[in-house]
Amino acid sequence: MKLRVSCSLRFQILEASVLILMLRPFRGVQQLINREVYIIKPVTPMIESTDSFGNLLQRIMVPVGHFLIYTSTDVIVSDRVEVALSKNFVEIQHLPNDVLIFLLPSRYCESDRFSDLAREITNDLLPGYDQVSKINEWVSDSIEYISGSSDFPLSATEIHQRGFGVCRDLAHVSIALCRSISIPTRLVVGYLYNLQPMDLHAWYEAYVGDRWYTFDPTQAYFQAGRVVIAYGRDAADVSIFHQFGSGCLLNSMDVRVDLLDN
Repeated sequence: MKLRVSCSLRFQILEASVLILMLRPFRGVQQLINREVYIIKPVTPMIESTDSFGNLLQRIMVPVGHFLIYTSTDVIVSDRVEVALSKNFVEIQHLPNDVLIFLLPSRYCESDRFSDLAREITNDLLPGYDQVSKINEWVSDSIEYISGSSDFPLSATEIHQRGFGVCRDLAHVSIALCRSISIPTRLVVGYLYNLQPMDLHAWYEAYVGDRWYTFDPTQAYFQAGRVVIAYGRDAADVSIFHQFGSGCLLNSMDVRVDLLDN
């Protein structure tokens, strides 16, 4: 599946500020990048770096006035999401070292508060993929997905109590539940083809068997056409931009995902 993904951000800068952006698709996963455009107006020096999760960061000192950032990438991704029923739980002593961090509670995923609920949901299921699949189904049925209902990240505990949220919120609850039964789970932010309404999207991956598998409680089925921008423990690690200073206003954001001819 060949996709063209793009994101346009328009800012009003009232005083010189620093932006740290996370807009370039992730390198090193099962997605092949054919073409990439990164436009900044006015032209401003940019420093790029890589964080501890392998995500690409762009740091910019933005001048006063109108400021535009536009990215467009042509990507080849899988046309299906792999399912692996009964894939085994991996005992902690056998996990790769770089996976261990995704077992721990984090800012928005308080997994130490969800163990009783997780055991109740997954009772009598085989440890591993089947447990994650059941948790995904439970979150989809129990937490209402309402686009635009959260202006800022809330914790899994808050969303569980409230009963509704955006894609990021449902992923946080799922992650907290999975980690509470010792299944490594990470948040993913990126693009999803045919997402309605179109926006940047968040889902999660769980490590079972010998690899990461995709789950998404906001979609009725495991929809393919996913382009990964970043991975992290929760939303604190994968924000598409951080602003430093009070003089930076986001006026608009436009996201597109188009299917290209083969």
